[in-house]
Amino acid sequence: MRPLVLTPLFASLTSLPGVGPKLEKLYARLLDRETPRVVDLLFHLPAGVIDRRARPKLNEVKVGQVVTVAVQVEEHYPAPRHRPRAPYRILTSDDTGVTLTLTYFSARPDYLEKLLPVGETRYVSGTAEFYDGSLQMVHPDRVVDEKGFAALPLVEPVYPLTEGLALGNVRRAMDGALAKLPALPEWQDEAWVSRERLPGFGDALRALHRPHEPHDIAPENPAWTRLAYDELLAGQLALALVRAHMRRQSGRGTSSEGKMRAKVLKALPYALTHSQQKAVDEIVNDLALPQRMLRLLQGDVGSGKTVVALAAAATAIEAGRQAAFMAPTEILARQHLKTIAPLAEAAGIRVAILTGRERGPARKEILDRLTLGDIDLLVGTHALFQEDVAFHDLALAVVDEQHRFGVHQRLALTQKGESVDVLVLTATPIPRTLVLTYFGDMDISELREKPAGRQPVDTRTIPLDRLDEVEAAIGRAISEGKRAYWVCPLVEESEKTDLAAAQARYDELRKKFGKAVDLVHGQMKGADKDAAMARFAAGQSQVLVATTVIEVGVDVPEATIIVIEHAERFGLAQLHQLRGRVGRGAGASTCLLLYKAPLGETAKARLAILRETEDGFRIAEEDLRLRGEGDLLGTRQSGMPGFRVARPEFHGKYLGAARDDAALVLTRDPSLQSERGQALRHLLYLFGKDEAIKLIRAG
Repeated sequence: MRPLVLTPLFASLTSLPGVGPKLEKLYARLLDRETPRVVDLLFHLPAGVIDRRARPKLNEVKVGQVVTVAVQVEEHYPAPRHRPRAPYRILTSDDTGVTLTLTYFSARPDYLEKLLPVGETRYVSGTAEFYDGSLQMVHPDRVVDEKGFAALPLVEPVYPLTEGLALGNVRRAMDGALAKLPALPEWQDEAWVSRERLPGFGDALRALHRPHEPHDIAPENPAWTRLAYDELLAGQLALALVRAHMRRQSGRGTSSEGKMRAKVLKALPYALTHSQQKAVDEIVNDLALPQRMLRLLQGDVGSGKTVVALAAAATAIEAGRQAAFMAPTEILARQHLKTIAPLAEAAGIRVAILTGRERGPARKEILDRLTLGDIDLLVGTHALFQEDVAFHDLALAVVDEQHRFGVHQRLALTQKGESVDVLVLTATPIPRTLVLTYFGDMDISELREKPAGRQPVDTRTIPLDRLDEVEAAIGRAISEGKRAYWVCPLVEESEKTDLAAAQARYDELRKKFGKAVDLVHGQMKGADKDAAMARFAAGQSQVLVATTVIEVGVDVPEATIIVIEHAERFGLAQLHQLRGRVGRGAGASTCLLLYKAPLGETAKARLAILRETEDGFRIAEEDLRLRGEGDLLGTRQSGMPGFRVARPEFHGKYLGAARDDAALVLTRDPSLQSERGQALRHLLYLFGKDEAIKLIRAG
């Protein structure tokens, strides 16, 4: 049960004065939540402030900055009758002799005459610009008289907005939200709070939404740091509870002589790298222990995670049990099957696949064989944890690209058997701070080297105005029998689909190169997607125009060129993932990053790092430095929860403390019954981690 004191914070935003159904829809978009609540608004922190403490004269105004000036209203110039769309202008001045034109579009003349009466002094706040050689301000934020100015906050927060939502709307709603903020028990260690000089939770929110000084809203300041630490602790506590829950359900040691594993490894065309061998040893040791394994295997693109996972599965299968291998998309599941099948056959492992495409009698046959124990290893998508999927004796669940599966799915898959061990794979090398954030409940193995035979990729940056040269080079590559990917991004940030750009590029290349060009995108049916991929893999097509559906796991060793259009729109980690689609065979490979000039500083730095290095771990750290945690793990594409408040670049240093604190709390008070434990339950609810509280009850 959620503590009663939190009820006002979990009320719908429509419980606030001035927020009706129409505005609620806009807040839903702004706060990225279907039914936004008061607590969601309170965590929507300011992006900047308007500082009204300095009141320059008009001759001292700096263009492009928000200023507050005292002016005398001289004259109104309404829009001419025959041009109703023309702006309404009001001429004002001060004692320096400089004039300022206030410009309004689609405003009511009677309203403006009342707001700015001729001959009166008004305080006007907004961004000043030069237009036609004179100073102007379009739609000032504030226009008040002497009395109104005395009541104005001198430092006022500015919030990120969405189209249709004005700053005034958010400020009024925020005042209503702060009024609902109840007194809450302190869940942090009191000694720590006083040593770090941090305010209480409520005081921190009030300080950020009602700042006295511009620097009050800086992320490194005490108020923001307090809320960030709260969020980090909530996350670490939830992960620790998941881990405790998984470990409490005692494991079953699974061990075997390793003959089947040896057969898998013998069938490989190369020897394992040092880090692959070390990871296999760690996993085999974990499987033999009576506690459940929870291990993350992170390795760069092409570092050979699938082989390590198969060696782990062989260990469980030789002991007479079963393994499941779950991937986030159908393309990936079939790709894994392609890698696994010949190795499994060599070791006598019976493999099957289950995705949304297996239906009717075919699906029933797979499910029957699975229940009887006639299938040793089942590869699939999240179709694996549908209710009718029953294993004979599931020992090991391998989950690929875990950040696309939430904690709920982690638990669902492990409930398919008795004491299921879990191995998670990720091809996104993750900076240390974020590993703790998202995988704090797991032990970690890393694959740092590339398997033998991997070629370095020659990475080049080319401006889009040289597109003709790139197309000509692709033409030459086709005539030499080479294969290339051509990746297109989202056309516009606002568009839901990246289909338009890919379709347009496909049409254009098809005109030039005919049937050599094929297309694959996320909107295609699974079978059509696979058919396009199969044609490319077989060499029937030589240029595959694609959206980012090819980002992870697609394996065509013969492809030696990848063109990434509008590379400046992609994050570093994603560009690195895409580049990893080439350099998989014996031929020299090239990655061409096409960008639209001029590049911003961050985009320039991003592309420079890609030219310098292929080390995914270094790239991940640089990505974090350049843009914070935002999309680092593909959050945007895959819906993995980012932070609402904490910024790893400012607050990452507190992660270790949060993790230690969570571990200490659960050692002393595993069911959160003490005074601090009860207070911490409030924290878990506030940051949406209450799923973990159910695990305490589940025992």
